[in-house]
Amino acid sequence: MSLFRVFTLVCTILLSASLLPPANFDEAKIPQFELPDPLTTADGRKVDSPKLWNEIRRPELLKLFEEQMYGKAPLPFSPTELKTAGFEKIFVYRSFQQPPVYRVPVFNDKGRRVQMTLYLVKVGEDNPTDNDVIVNVLIYLPNNATGKVPLFIGLNFRGNHTVATDPGIRLGTVWKTPQGGWDGRDNVLVPQPAKEEDRGSMASRWQIEKILDRGYAVATAYYGDIEPDFDGGSKFGVRRMIDQKGESDEGNAIATWAWGLSMIRESIDTTSLSELIDMDKVAVIGHSRLGKTALWAGAMNPKFALVISNNSGSGGAALSRREFGETVALTTTARPHWFCDNFKKYIFNVNSLPFDQHELIALIAPRPVYIASAVEDTWADPKGEFLSGLYADPVYKLLGTDGIAGITEMPEVDKPVGGTIGYHIRTDKHDVTEYDWEQFLNFADKHFK
Repeated sequence: MSLFRVFTLVCTILLSASLLPPANFDEAKIPQFELPDPLTTADGRKVDSPKLWNEIRRPELLKLFEEQMYGKAPLPFSPTELKTAGFEKIFVYRSFQQPPVYRVPVFNDKGRRVQMTLYLVKVGEDNPTDNDVIVNVLIYLPNNATGKVPLFIGLNFRGNHTVATDPGIRLGTVWKTPQGGWDGRDNVLVPQPAKEEDRGSMASRWQIEKILDRGYAVATAYYGDIEPDFDGGSKFGVRRMIDQKGESDEGNAIATWAWGLSMIRESIDTTSLSELIDMDKVAVIGHSRLGKTALWAGAMNPKFALVISNNSGSGGAALSRREFGETVALTTTARPHWFCDNFKKYIFNVNSLPFDQHELIALIAPRPVYIASAVEDTWADPKGEFLSGLYADPVYKLLGTDGIAGITEMPEVDKPVGGTIGYHIRTDKHDVTEYDWEQFLNFADKHFK
């Protein structure tokens, strides 16, 4: 990136921060807007067939999101493409010196634990080194199921050891402030050894036992292993291994985390775990910024058979043009490392975006997608999240599904609705709860079993 471009971006961000209006939480103050039609091509043709959607409209929409919002993936997904690009995946499985698939009783013998260490090394290196990217993947398999089981894949915020009280989960390295906080807004995160005292601290967000009881496997990895969450974190994650040119459509953190989700799926599929897991029934899930990530991963990679977004807000399921709660301007200013640089062009003119988030949902069609909101999470704009599902419905209908199943109005609180597009808004705040997981599992049962 040229010095002039760097200077221009810095000035834009500083100017934006000084001119940004406060967040709006009043429906009456939402500006007038017109949403782009997902079923009209860039040259004005009406999309009236699955063929036209799949061959023309979907590719052009996907390219727009990639170039103007999320950015290009840092690396290809598949081992073959990686090798061609000068990279090779080397998987080293370690779990107390035992094979990758084995029986270790967990949760009163409800399931078994597998821990997999993924090393990404450059072609030509004989063995992994401390300089390579290392991603630790935690997997639980249910013991009560027969045959291959469906799988949920999602990233976690604070380390694998936080998702359950299971003492067998290895402690890794996490990114915190020097004072022990988790917020990287001030770019002062440093790697620290994970602490025993944090084991299971995020267990309520994962509901592992409930997932196992329902006959599903679950896989998770710490998102900081893929790239730490602060402006400048690209120097410490996957992207440190590639030539970052600073181009305006270059994928930033969300694109990199989404790439990581696909890589985890691919890595599982290349092991004996695929003899136990139905790789045609893999759901990708995420909460908050990782909900944004899950939606983009699902749009980019059709191998994810089901997509779940929880409280994903701006840049996720919420319509950008509503400018309610978290907005494009507020997000890109506070978290400039999440989206590609091109997205910053729309800070003061969101209506000039050539798309909106209902079209992101449409890119997942005809695969099932579930959008979850919370009443007190006004920052994420629950109504805007619902409307994205509603306005993606015509694409789902065109592709032969029941879409949102005739729903036209936002449902009552704690009353899940929908068909191939599912939605609920629950009581309480920005979080992932047992109630949420109950709906996600019901939705997966409907489409996987």
